[in-house]
Amino acid sequence: MRRTTRYPVDGANSLWHVYKTVPFGKVVKNFIVIQLARYTPFLGMKNWLYKTFLKMKIGEHTSFALMVMLDVMFPEKISVGRNTVIGYNTTILAHEYLIKEYRLGDVEIGSEVMIGANTTILPGVKIGDGAIVSAGTLVHKDVPAGAFVGGNPMGIIYTKEELAERWQEDAIYGLKREE
Repeated sequence: MRRTTRYPVDGANSLWHVYKTVPFGKVVKNFIVIQLARYTPFLGMKNWLYKTFLKMKIGEHTSFALMVMLDVMFPEKISVGRNTVIGYNTTILAHEYLIKEYRLGDVEIGSEVMIGANTTILPGVKIGDGAIVSAGTLVHKDVPAGAFVGGNPMGIIYTKEELAERWQEDAIYGLKREE
């Protein structure tokens, strides 16, 4: 189970209660910042906007590709390590509004992580250092460090050890790189 905190609601579905859970002004500010960052080609500016206005924790040299959509309600619950790449049009959620409840959960993305385009990351998951998430994946549970995962539902394609073995002779990723 993902690490989320559950909040029950009465009456209408939880989305009808949205502004009881998050201030309207915060959502407007976050929406504007996220939309500006989605379209800017300047990686340093994106990271500055996210850190300054959304209170996100982002490591050095992390890159958010064009059109990445962050959680507009609770972006401060998203943290990304150093030298990570978040691929084109990826969505990172820290909330879920359901019929009888809403859920909030931190999203922790490690360092040296590669997330492929059009991936959706759900609240309450941790993606370990050095992991690779293939394009179009629904990340609905934790990803072990160094693993290569993909699909919907997400599964492990290669473990860290299997990936190291596959890349042993690779000129870029392998252990026997020529200097």
